[in-house]
Amino acid sequence: MEREDFIRRLVQLRMNKGVSARDMSLSIGQSAGYINSIENGVNYPSMAVFFCICDYLGVSPKEFFDTDSRDPGKLGELVSAARGLSSAQLDNLIALAKDIQK
Repeated sequence: MEREDFIRRLVQLRMNKGVSARDMSLSIGQSAGYINSIENGVNYPSMAVFFCICDYLGVSPKEFFDTDSRDPGKLGELVSAARGLSSAQLDNLIALAKDIQK
C-alpha cells in the first residue's frame, strides 16, 4: 500500500467513525495534531501506534488494508450477528443484501 492509499484509508475509517483528527489523536494518547500530521503525509505511525489506531477504529490491521471494504467495522458486526442464523435466515439476509444493492 502506497503512502497516499494509507492516508486515504485512514481518513475514510476515521470519517466512518465520525471523529475529528484531533479527537482521535488525543484518544490514542498522542499530541493533538498527530493524526493530522499522518493525514498530511508528514509522519507515518510506528507499528505500536498503528495497532492503537486500528484498535481505536475498531478494525484489525488486515481490515485496515482491505480497501474493498468501505466500513469493515460494520461488516464485522453483520458477520457476527449472522453467525447464529439458520440457513433459511441466511438465505433471506443474502437476498435482502442483493436487493439493497440494486
